[in-house]
Amino acid sequence: MLKKLRKKQNKSDNLKVPQHIAIIMDGNARWAKSRALPLQMGHKSGAQNLKKISQDCIDLGVKILSVYAFSSENWNRPKKEVSYLIKLLEDYLDNQKNEFLKKNIRLIVSGDLSKIADDLRQKILEITEKTKNNKSLILNVAFSYGSRHEIIDATRKIALAVTNNLVKLEEIDEDLFKKNLYQPNIPDPDLLIRTAGDLRLSNFFLWQVAYSELYFTKVFWPDFAKKHLIEAIENFNQRERRYGTR
Repeated sequence: MLKKLRKKQNKSDNLKVPQHIAIIMDGNARWAKSRALPLQMGHKSGAQNLKKISQDCIDLGVKILSVYAFSSENWNRPKKEVSYLIKLLEDYLDNQKNEFLKKNIRLIVSGDLSKIADDLRQKILEITEKTKNNKSLILNVAFSYGSRHEIIDATRKIALAVTNNLVKLEEIDEDLFKKNLYQPNIPDPDLLIRTAGDLRLSNFFLWQVAYSELYFTKVFWPDFAKKHLIEAIENFNQRERRYGTR
């Protein structure tokens, strides 16, 4: 048994680790239902697992972890569930703010934050400011996020710049467009993981994952562990990234 564990560890040590991993954290509700637990327990367990996977990413050498926490469409869920998810984010920030500093994690929150309360928005701004120089991991939490909305916002910014003679039409290219996205300084994900079995992007990072490797697993997010993360990275290592060159 010890030999097997050492062999697995050595195998993971030799892996080429993606610098940026994005995760669609799906399956909290189904995880709770499968255990006859309240829906809230699924979301709570999902939030707890994010702490573990963040540390796993640091241990493995991942530099950026982007997670899909709350989509722009999630606002249409039952009011009670939405309120709980908002409270869960607030509790997560309160519980983790010292850990971010201790573990040298930089927090970024991407999305339309105009819909959340002023005090929560201020809390997000304060923590992102306090952690802006942290280096071990960038944790990019997509909250109230929709990729189509992000693309429309970027288009509007560029159109306004053209109208005000700040940008010429012939200057519009991919680099300019990227500069107008929510997080222009974060490189595109090398690997996108979606848990819980669904095979779709669900309006997440549509621009950014143009050449990302996609990995789907049936494991529900609360059960997604370091061994599953390593399996995804092992699968990534089997891919040949050609970027359309051949």
